[in-house]
Formats: sequence, structure tokens, C-alpha cells
Amino acid sequence: MSDYKVPESFLWGVATSANQVEGAWNEDGKGMSIADCERFEPELSGKGYKAVNEMTTEKIERALSDNSSKSWGKRHGVDFYHHYKEDIAFLAALGIKTFRTSISWSRIYPNGDDKEPNKQGLDFYYRVFNELKKHHIKPVITLSHYEMPLNLLLKYNAWYDQAVKDYFVKFAKTVIDEFHDIVNYWIPINEIDSIIRHPYSSAGLVKDRFSNKNFEEVIYQAMYNQFVAAAEITRYVHEEYPNAKVGSMITSTMIYPYNSDPRNSLKARQIMRDSYNFSDIQLRGYYPPSLLIQLEKKNIHLNQTPEELKLIRDNTADFVAFSYYSSVCTAFDTTGLKITNANRTVGVFNKFLPTTEWGWQIDPVGLRITLIDLYDRYQKPLFILENGLGAKDELTEDGKVHDNYRIDYLKKHIAQLLISMKEDGVDIIGYCVWGTTDMVSASSTQMSKRYGLIYVDLDDQGNGSYKRYKKDSYYWYQNLLRQGTQIPENLLK
Repeated sequence: MSDYKVPESFLWGVATSANQVEGAWNEDGKGMSIADCERFEPELSGKGYKAVNEMTTEKIERALSDNSSKSWGKRHGVDFYHHYKEDIAFLAALGIKTFRTSISWSRIYPNGDDKEPNKQGLDFYYRVFNELKKHHIKPVITLSHYEMPLNLLLKYNAWYDQAVKDYFVKFAKTVIDEFHDIVNYWIPINEIDSIIRHPYSSAGLVKDRFSNKNFEEVIYQAMYNQFVAAAEITRYVHEEYPNAKVGSMITSTMIYPYNSDPRNSLKARQIMRDSYNFSDIQLRGYYPPSLLIQLEKKNIHLNQTPEELKLIRDNTADFVAFSYYSSVCTAFDTTGLKITNANRTVGVFNKFLPTTEWGWQIDPVGLRITLIDLYDRYQKPLFILENGLGAKDELTEDGKVHDNYRIDYLKKHIAQLLISMKEDGVDIIGYCVWGTTDMVSASSTQMSKRYGLIYVDLDDQGNGSYKRYKKDSYYWYQNLLRQGTQIPENLLK
């Protein structure tokens, strides 16, 4: 294949979330969020989202009694709150066109049910967005990215409660009204399917608070409330700011059959179908029959109204946003097979793929398959909002990080997305590397699992200078973006 041609409009970018980078957890009127209750526990660091979803009322009470930030990684993040000018300058020098992040709900409405927004919180995001605008960087904003106010968990039982849905819509309309002239791309709920795998971080659900209920039904009801909220937000944006776009974001992990046994192929197809059930709701406007059958078999009954279902049907998303990191195999019988992780999914080890230090298998071709599947299914533009490699980077004495493993990962994934645009006819809005600077891990609340293009001097307990260092991957991505619309093939080999 010859050099790659990229549309002038293609949005090259980087991505992060407020709860993983901002810090300043109790400054300038910010309220406590559910993320502020997640403590780094070394014994859980290899268990993925199990680390944050073993949350209990007792652990929340412990968090409330401790006002420090040491070992509470998301309380300090990487202090983007005070380093945002420096970090955005790094991003501007990188040459990106877009910066995907989130707005912390508890920074705008500290308790979630406040009558008026926190002006200091709004002022902070004005400063961030104006700094981005100065450097011609377009923000892509997620409204709910694991940052709901803790008070809404304690007082209303989180997203299970209809009142929380209404408070979220109020928050969303506030920030959309404030920043509509700067932000053109909105994501109401980050990875809306993720509530199934981590109900605490996605929706503030703590199992022991629902001891008299079917917790799986609680999860699906909370997810339904999120779908209704997203539809309300989509309608609002389309009516008030018709030039803006609203996306549905899902977690995408490619699932393969372990071998050619038809039963394994059927199993893989069923898992992928289950994954698409939730994007179907936001992009097609209705619960797919297969999901309704599953709910009926599990005796799960949702409180739904005809008006809400019509709202979902009439207000579908404009584009498909997704994260992609890895793939995994599956089998109808896993007895004796090696088991491994793939982002938030657990499956069978694929002998054809290399593996990261966290057991995630590296599969660039899986990204191309994902792009084909999603575009063929929905025929709407796609936006890759998260793709990156978590690793234990080493800072040398002269302030360098030689992360060739990350460069290799990015090269191969970017090559596949460009091939898909040219050969598969897939319409892709843009691509964001996860992440910007290093950040606190969403799953384990640790720093040592590093994703950023910029190293931050900080350890798992929150000790360090917070000084920033550009990694080799930063310079590689910078060089790629300097190629403009014509990217030499040899840069991606």
C-alpha cells in the first residue's frame, strides 16, 4: 500500500477524564465524588475493575472519615487543575486537533441536587476551554465519566433513582448552555454498556445498599435511566444547538471463537451481540429483541413509560464513539484453557497475539474488524475516543522515557484505522490516543499503569514532584501529525 491519505477534517487527538487527572478534589467548592472514595489497594491492583467494584458502604464511610489524598489516587490525579496551562501547551506543541475529556459533575453541582451551579467550577472549565481555543484545539466532552456526586449515592441510591436522572439532565443542560459556542461534540454517558461490568464507577451502585432487591435488576433499571437521560440531552442539543453533535459511546472488545468449532463461533457471536445491545438502543432507538428475551428469562422488570420509550426512539445519537484496547477469545467450554483479561472482559488466551503486562492482548487487526462491524451495523460516523497501551514506564536519569513498545502499539493500530478508511469505506471522524499525560488508573487507582504520552513523576501512593517529561511516543506522535494529510507508509511500519 502507498502513503496514507487523511481527510483535512480528520480529528487527531488525545483523551483523558476529569476524575483521573484533575485532582483538587476539595478545592473551590467541588463536592466529593464517587471516584474520591476509590483507594489504591495493592492486593487488588491486578484484578481490573474488581478493585473499584468491591465498594461497600463500610468503605465509603472509611473514605468520608479520611480527608487526606495519599493513596486516594483520584483525589490528587496528576493535578491537571493547577497544571492545565502547562499540559495544554504540551498538547498544542504535539499538533493535535482535538482533546477529549470530561466535566466533573461534582465540580459544577457539588451535591448533585444543588439549586445553583458552583461558579468556581464553571470558571475553571472556562479557563481550560479558552486555553484550548487559543491553541485551536477542539474539545470533545463527556458529561458522565465515573464522576457523579457522592451525595446522590448516599441520599438517592444513585442512578437507580429517577431523581438522579433529572439532576443529571439539569447538570448537562447547564454546561451545554455555558459552553455550546466552544464544544461541538458531546458524549452524555461514557461507555454506557460498562455499568454491567462495574456498576459502582459507572452508576454509583453499591450492592449492600440494595439487599432487599435483585441487584441485577437494579443495574438494568439504572442503565435504563441513563438511556432516558441521554435521549433527553440529545433532544435538547438538537433543538437548541443544531450544529452540535451527540454521540453514543461504548466499550469495544473484539471477541473471537477459540477455534473453528461452530459452538465456539456461536458463543463469540452471542457475546458480541450482547455488547451491541446497548449501542443499538442509543443508535437504533429501541431495545433489541434478544435483550428483551434475556431480561424476561432473568425475570427482570423495568419501570418504563411509553413516553420515555418514544423519547429514546426519537432521539438517537449522531455518531458512534468507542474505546478499543484489546481482544480476547471465547469457547463454549473453557475447561483447561488459559484465561486472560481484555480491558473489562475476561476470556480465553489467543496464542497468536502478544500480551501486555496486565494480560491484555494486543490486536491491531481487531480494531479494523471493529470499525467494519460498527459501520456496517449503524451506517453512522465513528469516533475512536480511546486507544492506548498501559505499561510500567521507566524514567531514565536524564529525564527520558524510551517507550518503543507504545510506539509500536500506536503505529499498528493507526495503520489499521487508515486502511479501513481507504479500503473498507468506513467514515471515521477522528482518533484519540489514551492518554494525554499519565493518569490514575480507572480500574486500580494506581499510577504505575501508565498510558500517557507525557510521564508524570508520581507513584501509586501519591508521592512525587508532579513534574512532566515527554516520552519517546510523544515525539513519534508529533512527527506523525506533522505529516498533515499525507502520511508516509514507512512511519507506520
